Amino acid sequence: MAISKGDKVHWNTSQGKTTGKAVEKKTKEFTLDGQTFKASEDEPFWVVESEKSGTKAAHKESSLDQA
Repeated sequence: MAISKGDKVHWNTSQGKTTGKAVEKKTKEFTLDGQTFKASEDEPFWVVESEKSGTKAAHKESSLDQA
């Protein structure tokens, strides 16, 4: 599965499945909202934006499904 910037994606949250868009792929350690994520080429993360709230979050690429 290849996710590209702007793709519509789904991910699971404690409230259920959330839909949003892929904003930015990260392959190096980064910080988002004070939380550090250890992204790598082998295990990239995506910054995603919730369709419902507009909130941005980071998720492993492997935890995202294309909508």
